[in-house]
Amino acid sequence: MQTHPVRRWLAGVAVVGVLVTVALGAPAAAAPAGTALASVNNVVVASDGPQKFVALSLLGYPSERPVGTYRVRVDRSAVTDFATVEQGLDPDVCTTEGAVLDCAVTIDSDWGSELLSLAVRAAADAQPGQQGELVFTLTTPDGTTGTYRSTVTIGEGVDLAAEPELTLESSLGGRVEVPLTVLNRGTTTARGLVLYLSGSYGFTPSKRYENCEYSDLDLDDSSFACTFDNSLAPGESLRVDPTFGGTVPADSWAPNRHLSNAVWFTPADWAAFRPGLGSTGPLGPKGDDEALTLVPVGGTQARALGQTDTNPHDNETRITLTVDGDQRGDVAAEGTTVTGAVGDTAAMRVGYLNNGPASAGPNGQQGLNVEAIVTLPANVTAVTAPQSCVDQDEDEWRPGKPGARVYVCFARGTISSGERLSFEFDVRIDRAGGKGGTVRLHTFNGDGPVKDLNPANDTAKIQLEISGGGGGSLPITGASTGLIAGIGLVLIVAGALGYLLARRGRIRFIV
Repeated sequence: MQTHPVRRWLAGVAVVGVLVTVALGAPAAAAPAGTALASVNNVVVASDGPQKFVALSLLGYPSERPVGTYRVRVDRSAVTDFATVEQGLDPDVCTTEGAVLDCAVTIDSDWGSELLSLAVRAAADAQPGQQGELVFTLTTPDGTTGTYRSTVTIGEGVDLAAEPELTLESSLGGRVEVPLTVLNRGTTTARGLVLYLSGSYGFTPSKRYENCEYSDLDLDDSSFACTFDNSLAPGESLRVDPTFGGTVPADSWAPNRHLSNAVWFTPADWAAFRPGLGSTGPLGPKGDDEALTLVPVGGTQARALGQTDTNPHDNETRITLTVDGDQRGDVAAEGTTVTGAVGDTAAMRVGYLNNGPASAGPNGQQGLNVEAIVTLPANVTAVTAPQSCVDQDEDEWRPGKPGARVYVCFARGTISSGERLSFEFDVRIDRAGGKGGTVRLHTFNGDGPVKDLNPANDTAKIQLEISGGGGGSLPITGASTGLIAGIGLVLIVAGALGYLLARRGRIRFIV
C-alpha cells in the first residue's frame, strides 16, 4: 500500500521534530500543455497556526529526469506583506536578493521526487483572506524551463480533534458500526467539515451516501470523503450517525486484522490536501443512499471558507478491526510454452490462479499477498515487460524495464476465488536450448512469509519450443494462462505492506 497520505500531510505541517513535505495543492502546469516538468502545492496558513511547506516536486520516474543541477528562482514578492517564506530543512542551496530566492539543487539518479521545499508561516498581523502567489521558475540541467505557481492563503484558525484510537471486532460477512467523532478544541466555530477515511478493502462501507465521494472499487482500499455543512462551536463534539459502518467481505482471509485511518478536515484544508491523492477532481462517484449526517446537529449551517486547522496532528483516528474465523486460500502458479523460431519475438503470458476459497491480495494485515517471481528461460530476452513487473536485481525502481533475467511482478487489487491473473511479456528467442524458466509465487502477509493451502503448486515451468527445425524443442510442460492484460502495480509492505503503487500495466483479471 501507499505511504499513508494523511500522515505525510501531518508531517508536512509539523512545528517540531522531523519535518517531511508533500505535495498538497493542485499541481501547477508549466510550459506547454503535456510537457510539465514539476508540480507545486498550495497552502493555507493562520497567524496562530503552524508553518506549512510548499514543495516543488519533479514529475516522472527517476530514470526520466535529467541528472545534474536544477536552477530554481522563487519570486516571493506577492506574499511578503502577510507571510514569511524561507528555505525549509533542505541543505542551504539558496541565496536571497530582496524578495527573490535563487536556488541551485544538484541531483543524481537516486534522487526522490521532491526538488525543493520552502517553509511558509503567516505574519502575526496577517488577516484571513489575504492571498498571493509564489512564482517558481525552474530550469533543468538540459536547459528546459517551466513556470509554476503556488497560492498562499491566510485562513482563520480553528482546532479540530478526534479520538486517536478506535478498536472494533467482527466476523466474516459481518457489519460493524464505526462511531467516529470530532471535537472543536479551539475558540472559533468551525463551519463546514470533511471526513476522509482510507481503509482496508476488507472493511468496505455498508452504505454509499449521497454526500460522500468513493474511490475506484478496483483499488486496494475503500477510501472515501464525506462533506458536511455543520457548524461546530468551541467545546462541542459531533459524531456520524449510527448508519455509518463497514461490512467484512465473506470471502476474506481469516483470522485477519484490518487497519483504517479517518481524518477530519476544514473545507480549506481538504482542498489543499485533496490533490496529493492523485488528482484535483472528485475521489470518484457519489453514493445513492440518503446523506450521512452528524449527530447531534447544532449551530448554524453557514459555511466559512478559508479556515485552517492550527493543530492537525490530533485530527486522525486509527481504526483497528479484528476479524475472527478460519478461512484461507490457495494460489497456483501458471507457466506457459513459448513457441517460435530463433530470432522470433513471441508473447509470453504467465501468472497464477486463485483456487480459493479466500480471496488473495493486499487485504488486511493477515491477508495473502502474492509476488510472482518470473525467471526467463536461458537464451530468451524480454523485449517488453508489464508495468507491473520490475527487475529483481536492480536497485532503481523501473517498472516495465526490458532485458532483465528475473522479474518480480505484483498486482493491485483483490483476486477472488476463481480469478486468474497474468503478466504479458514479449520475448525474443535468441538461441535454441533455453532452459530454466519458472514462475515462483512468494506469499506473505503484513508479518512476513506465510504459506497458502497448497505450497506445492506455487512453482510452474516456462518451456521454450523451437519451431521450424531451428534446433529442436524442450518438452518442459507448463499451463497456459489464456487471455490477460491490464491493471496496475502495488507496493506491498514487508511487515506492513511496502512497494510503491504505480502505473497500470498489461494485466487484467479473468473470472
